Amino acid sequence: MTKTRTPRGKRQELKELPQAVTVQMPLPLMATLNDVGQGFHSLCIEAGRQVLSAMMEHDRTGLCGPKWMPDPERKAMRGGHTTSLVVLGGRQIEVKRPRARSVDGAESELASYRWAAAGDPLDDSTIEAIVSGVSTRNYLDPLPSGEREVATSRSAVSRRFVALSAQMVGEYLSRPLGELDLTTIMIDGIVFHDHTILIALGITAGAEKVVLGVREGSTENAGVASALLRDLIERGLPADKAILFAIDGGKGVRSAITKTFGVLAPVQRCQVHKLRNVLDHLPDHLKAGTRRAMLDAYNCSDAATAKKQLERLAGSLEREHPGAAASLREGLDETLTLLRLGISGWLYRSLRSTNIIENVNGAVAKFARNVRRWRHGEMIVRWVASALREADKKFRKLKGHKDMPRLIAALEAHQAQLQVDTKKKAA
Repeated sequence: MTKTRTPRGKRQELKELPQAVTVQMPLPLMATLNDVGQGFHSLCIEAGRQVLSAMMEHDRTGLCGPKWMPDPERKAMRGGHTTSLVVLGGRQIEVKRPRARSVDGAESELASYRWAAAGDPLDDSTIEAIVSGVSTRNYLDPLPSGEREVATSRSAVSRRFVALSAQMVGEYLSRPLGELDLTTIMIDGIVFHDHTILIALGITAGAEKVVLGVREGSTENAGVASALLRDLIERGLPADKAILFAIDGGKGVRSAITKTFGVLAPVQRCQVHKLRNVLDHLPDHLKAGTRRAMLDAYNCSDAATAKKQLERLAGSLEREHPGAAASLREGLDETLTLLRLGISGWLYRSLRSTNIIENVNGAVAKFARNVRRWRHGEMIVRWVASALREADKKFRKLKGHKDMPRLIAALEAHQAQLQVDTKKKAA
């Protein structure tokens, strides 16, 4: 048999490599065969426990040296074990932590335990699970037999969620907005009993969606909307730049936009809400024809033509159904703002309604179904903002994002025209 020798330089390199951590663990095959889910869960927890134990023992060996080998230059001495808590399997469980004491008697900290104890995965897992709709009753699966649960009772999970969400909401709702190149802001409200939460959703020049802020009030009145807009400005939203606002037609929100931004902010009224409001005033036999006529007008490529068609429709409804005609004429021009700006295609279909932010409201309502009693407004804000923070991570680009340069150019032209008009009036 031919023997191969390792070169001397190579042997030296191997000596300098860190020692690997070896773990020997019996697999609970019978438990796995009897109960696949429970057996696998038990296997994962036991594997994690033994790997962490091996890592901690490896760190202690680095400080104290190998067992039963005297070393006058050692930095620490072994000090037995103590029971400590770490997070494994999505919860806190007990482990036997090796202890080491320095030669002068001080406790020596193990790097692996410091890492396991400091980075708490329960923070993110608690928020994500509850926001996704998991109740505190079903937050975690039961541990394998023989394991003692720590800090996983329903009340403990609830208290943890309150503390974590309060901290996260404070950071989330106070983050600066100055670096966001916003082109559009959608505002809509969601009602929880006698509380209304106004939500502002921004769309950047890169067609990215981002939740900007929330404000709690009794209704979507001008005061609540103004407070929301002032908060956005204080956090860096430019008040001297033309930004498109998309709203459902609430008078309070519309008044707040005018008061805060004036004519600098073009407003697109939701065509879906307008269509619904008009049809609510009509008998069933007229709804289909009126709906078709309004959609034909909204699908025009020219704002002037669309306005003529809608005015003609309002005139035909005036005598028999004056309420429908008045509803159609109210805010008619603002339902055609995007057409006047020259926006078409997918971008027009994406921005002509508030469906985007209403989808976000639907996600908020989905996880809130587990709440049986809303105690106060602070609790509502905390839950809503927590859900929005998680939804923010899953947003996709706006449909029609390739046409965003056209919207940006239209807003810049709108702002430039206002400046020219202002100079003419001043002259």
